[in-house]
Amino acid sequence: MAKRRSNTGIPGLSFSWRRALGLSQAQARLSRKIGIPLSRSGRQRKFGRMAGCLLPILVLIIAVVMAGVAVAAML
Repeated sequence: MAKRRSNTGIPGLSFSWRRALGLSQAQARLSRKIGIPLSRSGRQRKFGRMAGCLLPILVLIIAVVMAGVAVAAML
């Protein structure tokens, strides 16, 4: 495993120009305000969770439609 090197040359101390300019804070505020994460992994987690919650509803709808088709075929 390669040794990570900090950008200041001092172990344990690093500098982030994004945090210094306030970009990280602005991005976090915007993300909370719109309710959608701006990071790719955050969006994937959110939409994956939503799809997981919709799965039981989708199964129920399919079951009702199939039952309706079966009843219509009997008539």
